[in-house]
Amino acid sequence: MPELIESPVRVEAAGEPPKLIDEYAGRASTGEERLSMARMSSPAGWSEPGQRPEFDEYTLVLTGALQVESEAGSLEVLAGQAVLVRRGEWVHYSTPAGAEYVSVCLPAFSLDTVHRDA
Repeated sequence: MPELIESPVRVEAAGEPPKLIDEYAGRASTGEERLSMARMSSPAGWSEPGQRPEFDEYTLVLTGALQVESEAGSLEVLAGQAVLVRRGEWVHYSTPAGAEYVSVCLPAFSLDTVHRDA
């Protein structure tokens, strides 16, 4: 039988100004370790420390734009576009003008596996 996920769990976000993370599947919401899926509401000017995660992260931008910086360069991911950052790659995310997006991490996101810059 299909399992309805009635509502997400609000997860604390890194970065400033604060953004909202609503996790529908993952360690915090369902105990799922294979993947996490969350909707992000990120205000204009939001930025978080760079990171080198131990998971692949797929991000689909719903509205606005997500700035993605890596050691290889910078991308602007617009509404209707997606980006894949592979595990082990250094990445820095920001939303200069704000954005709504969905992130899927394989395996599930965890503070122990994100490895943010100091």
